[in-house]
Amino acid sequence: MKVTKSNSELILLIQKDDPVAFYNLYERYCRRLYGFVLRYIKQKDDAEEIVQEVFVKIWESRNKIDAYSSFESFLFTVAYNTTISLLRKRTNEKKYLEQVLALQHPDDLPDLIDEIHFNELNDRVQLLLNELTSRQKEIFQLSREEGLSHDEIAKKLDISVNTVKKHMANTLAFLKSQIDSSLTINLLFIHLFF
Repeated sequence: MKVTKSNSELILLIQKDDPVAFYNLYERYCRRLYGFVLRYIKQKDDAEEIVQEVFVKIWESRNKIDAYSSFESFLFTVAYNTTISLLRKRTNEKKYLEQVLALQHPDDLPDLIDEIHFNELNDRVQLLLNELTSRQKEIFQLSREEGLSHDEIAKKLDISVNTVKKHMANTLAFLKSQIDSSLTINLLFIHLFF
């Protein structure tokens, strides 16, 4: 009888450069991830490319992944961010955009509107980040872009965990106070940063 390893066990093995564990994790999530990405991108080739890119990122950052936090949440966040990056890159390619819009079903219109709002919000957040102190910005980016825990940030910057928490709380309060008050934007904000 084959015993299925947990995500935590697989991550710990991957951190020891175990290719079999990586393949098992890939097999566990590749189909679900493909379906998730395809919902947004509507192009099979691009969805396949994004799934491959996500797993390359997972392998490259394997030593930074917290084996004991939700790998699934981390994986789908990476996939979402990679999808958004591709959408943003392709937005300038008018033909591609028209093709994606043509493939959208009427039911998908709210998703497309959320996508546009997400892009607006993301641009706004990037501008606001430039108004933070250099330390606040550094801590925020280590947390949100590199996925480090408060403990990891504290060790990396040689500061206390409480200092990290205080900076994060202040940064999030500042961002929330500056973000448009519309419900959709706030929902996206909460989804992204909390």
